[in-house]
Amino acid sequence: MANLKTIRDRIKSVKNTKKITEAMRLVAAAKVRRAQEQVTATRPFADRLAEVLYGLAERLKFESQDLPLLKKREVRTVGLLVVSGDRGLCGGYNGNIIRYAENRAKEIKAEGLNYKFVLVGRKATQYFQRRDQPIDATYTNLEQIPTAPEAALIADELLSLFLSGTVDRVELIYTKFVSLISSRPVIQTLLPLDPQGLETPDDEIFRLTTKGGQFQVSREKVSKPTKSLPRDMIFEQDPAQILDALLPLYLNNQLLRALQESAASELAARMTAMNNASENASDLIGSLTLTYNKARQAAITQEILEVCGGAEALNG
Repeated sequence: MANLKTIRDRIKSVKNTKKITEAMRLVAAAKVRRAQEQVTATRPFADRLAEVLYGLAERLKFESQDLPLLKKREVRTVGLLVVSGDRGLCGGYNGNIIRYAENRAKEIKAEGLNYKFVLVGRKATQYFQRRDQPIDATYTNLEQIPTAPEAALIADELLSLFLSGTVDRVELIYTKFVSLISSRPVIQTLLPLDPQGLETPDDEIFRLTTKGGQFQVSREKVSKPTKSLPRDMIFEQDPAQILDALLPLYLNNQLLRALQESAASELAARMTAMNNASENASDLIGSLTLTYNKARQAAITQEILEVCGGAEALNG
């Protein structure tokens, strides 16, 4: 009977764990929806900003403008902005992005260049601090759904490093959201700004939907701006000054979009991990229940045999 009690206690424990993992899965799903709403809400501003920059690109030649954010110089030091999470229980999300950043740092060092880390998320911060890596700034305990002020704060640090000459190029390493079960680390050059960035071919908006009671993701292609500025438009300021003011906004927008993608990837990874944990708990409960029933049946059979044996002894 002691064995039966142990099995019952374990079944109860696994059921309680399953309740927790299922609750975490539902919370992650709700937050993915919030991330989707934020991407949709910020899209009109991003579209309008890209449209204005696209128009200025036609009116002016980026290459002919002596603007600090467009100036390419000899690279001696590379700034690596790494976006990870503050929490675990999200599968290989943090491990993948950390390994990707570490490999990139090794490649830069092999080229004879220096590098500095700007780290977002407690997981990456703890990892690289333990290994005495060159870290310029860290950002932890941010909102799980990124906000524009947080993106602006990080962008200001990157601009300061680039404009002061501390770094000659800034690379962003983040996780691109592909689907609820797929994401991949990518590298994007943030500074100096590349005009071709206005025409990113894979710019998409993800939408979380349900079908047959299951979550799924659809992605909507975002077409590049095609509306040109009117030829007779008169600028009160020099167009180059307007461009110089808009480029930091474009950088902020690029960074916010990357933070949103990373947050969605983390939440989707946590949602998948908790779903797998719930399924494994269900399988374990089924296995334990079968073991419990077999043990209980064996105990009952043993008791019947003992009763029968005692009765035969009395009759004999």
